[in-house]
Amino acid sequence: MKTAKKIAVVGAGSWGTGLANVFADAGHEVTLWGRDSETVQTLNSQHTNPKYLKGISLNPKLKASSDLERTVEEASWIVCAIPTQQIRSVFQPLAPLIQNKLVINTSKGIEVGSNRRVSEIFSEISPKSIYSILSGPSFALEVAKRLPTAVTLASADLEDAVKIQQALATPYFRSYTSRDVTGVEFAGALKNVVAIASGMVSGLQLGYNAQAALINRGIAEIMRIAKKFHADAFTFLGLAGTGDLILTCTGPLSRNRKVGVLLGEGKPLETIQKELGGVAEGVYTAKSAYELSQRAGIELPITEQVYKILYEANTPSKALESLMSRELKEEW
Repeated sequence: MKTAKKIAVVGAGSWGTGLANVFADAGHEVTLWGRDSETVQTLNSQHTNPKYLKGISLNPKLKASSDLERTVEEASWIVCAIPTQQIRSVFQPLAPLIQNKLVINTSKGIEVGSNRRVSEIFSEISPKSIYSILSGPSFALEVAKRLPTAVTLASADLEDAVKIQQALATPYFRSYTSRDVTGVEFAGALKNVVAIASGMVSGLQLGYNAQAALINRGIAEIMRIAKKFHADAFTFLGLAGTGDLILTCTGPLSRNRKVGVLLGEGKPLETIQKELGGVAEGVYTAKSAYELSQRAGIELPITEQVYKILYEANTPSKALESLMSRELKEEW
């Protein structure tokens, strides 16, 4: 029988709410922190989050709070479910409160400016916190609907990953453990960039052949940068790798793919971001990953073209021409 934990989930968006509900369904005492007082009140009184998960009934034992410091202080496990670019500003003031606590990160991105992965950010904020990452093909809406989902849980200490794995187990949510934190982080971050490119293929109506090729070469690209940083190649064959990449590149619920579709249709990025109503991590990660690849001397042609479209006013059609006219070479 699993021991109930006191868990703080930081971030009451669709994914934070969905994952908090999994922990509540698994029998834990969960408090979900959110900035919006109206959302918090609705979560507590009606057990729903109509802003992000309209029509979904949540576990009535799931609590919500707008008091971040108290929520984190009272918990033994902390779940990070906010966008990567906000992590440092939100968690830096909480550094004393997360010392020696288990931090479960679910954010997928690379910090703009520092080009740090999330594990590196937390290492700088709170060196004594115990870091792990949950990643994989997991649209928040489907998790909240309690549809079958499987993910990867990575920690440098496998015992910590196993503890979280057991704590999260429900009839609809299953996780697999890993020690490859670096690989899982790169896979989760860079698949969002590839998903933007995949969306552009759809927006330009280039067909399924192009879509399949783009996804496959995206895997090769992610493996290339991860190898440079000593990740395990097998990670990219798993749920955090190809599993999440395929979902994000093809699933209609993917915000990153939607950004790409609209770019392919000719809409400007500023307009797209206003319409989106949520953060597409790939927009920021494209910049960080491109800068990281330039610094490390790694060739990432898809990432480079997405970066140039987002930040240098290149067009999707010119990017396609550049990719297709690259030097011919051996596949691997």
